[in-house]
Amino acid sequence: PNRQKKKMFPPDFAWGAATSAYQIEGGWQADGKGPSIWDTFSHEKGRVFGDQNGDVACNSYELWEKDLECIQQLGLTHYRLSLSWARLLPDGTTRHVNQKGVQYYNKVIDDLLASNVSPMVTLYHFDLPQALQDQGGWKSPGIASLFDSYAQFCFQTFGDRVKLWITINEPQVCAKVGHEDGIHAPGLKEKGTAAYLVGHNMLRAHAAAWHSYNSLYRPEQKGAVSLALNSDWYEPLNQGCTEDIAAAERDLAFTLGWFAWPVFVTGDYPEIMRSAINTQSKKLGYNGACRLPSFSNDDPAVLGTADFFALNYYTSRKVKPGGGCEQMLCMKADQDAEEVLDSSWPISGVSWLAVVPDGLRKLLKYIKDTFNDPAVLITENGFSQVGPLQIEDAQRSVHYKDTISEVAKAIYEDGVNVRGYFAWSLMDNFEWADGFSVRFGLFHVDFADSKRTRTLYQSGRDYAKIISKYKSGQSKLE
Repeated sequence: PNRQKKKMFPPDFAWGAATSAYQIEGGWQADGKGPSIWDTFSHEKGRVFGDQNGDVACNSYELWEKDLECIQQLGLTHYRLSLSWARLLPDGTTRHVNQKGVQYYNKVIDDLLASNVSPMVTLYHFDLPQALQDQGGWKSPGIASLFDSYAQFCFQTFGDRVKLWITINEPQVCAKVGHEDGIHAPGLKEKGTAAYLVGHNMLRAHAAAWHSYNSLYRPEQKGAVSLALNSDWYEPLNQGCTEDIAAAERDLAFTLGWFAWPVFVTGDYPEIMRSAINTQSKKLGYNGACRLPSFSNDDPAVLGTADFFALNYYTSRKVKPGGGCEQMLCMKADQDAEEVLDSSWPISGVSWLAVVPDGLRKLLKYIKDTFNDPAVLITENGFSQVGPLQIEDAQRSVHYKDTISEVAKAIYEDGVNVRGYFAWSLMDNFEWADGFSVRFGLFHVDFADSKRTRTLYQSGRDYAKIISKYKSGQSKLE
């Protein structure tokens, strides 16, 4: 019986849901907001499914009270949102502050706290002010100090009330999908070079902001700052095959390790990553050191710039060497890893999202063992729906139940210090290049209705039940 009693989530465990500004707010030109790269990108023909855009999205800019009702209905202890940089600073700099934007976020933060919900605030979730993109965006070395000024402005303005900060969401996706694949804004396809440079500048920007917080704001505000890293769980296609094992290690290094090694382990990129890039560069007559930059002693140190490990996890892959374009300068060739789905894994809506709850447990254990046993917050995890609407989304309910049970095993059987879990997403929203064709919400949003009516899915009801059981301390884990 003692063992049963012990196996509950810690009493201060964060139960959350997440959103981001461009995906829900709309109000893209309202009250002095400047344009972001996603405004520009989604207004170009052929960039987004059905040429959809986030001009209105869930209209959270006008309907924040409705979002708050959703948050209260679920019984969340935490809500993760992002700030629109261009809504606060229309040209990206503190030369011009948009007070209407400041008022909006002040109200959101104050309303959350009045409802006993702790805000977790992301400074950058894919939506760079277009004015900064026009000056080179994340490829420009000067972006780090511009980001630092923006971060300091936010710490100063909101940090008296916000105690959990994420500087940058999914730098790996911004770098690769935005600057190598061209599928996300700003839509660049500069193969084999831009992504590494962008990733480097994002780490420099993150480190600068963390150090500013640490020296100027932490003594008074006592909050915690990290960056949200996305990773699938990768394992060898054939467990006994040396080449497959090495390919899975490379995949982890190029996805999670790219940002986690510099921040948590060595202050530099993973050796596996650097040597793979150098080898491939040499083959093609390039200098690898010019492609994957080195950290300069003139910049604030990147090692140790995270107060917790923020993880976005969605799916898993089996891996073998390969992946094509060997004769080209590109990340795919550097990585030399082909990802395969296990036929036993169910698929959730979109083709890439296989449902593998125990992959999260394995990844959490890997993080504990590789990155010095950090406190972990799962800042995104979700299950998508496409095609006809199903409010009774039983499959998604099962996904959440199974995943949360794997998180419990990670805590109690593997000793991982998991401090919270945030479902993606509070409600259906603009899902980047997929537009509104993919639904991740705990609430359905009717985008055909000008009121953007929110309706609770079965999975939302069931998530609320899980939260209330654990919060009241009644529930034992099976």
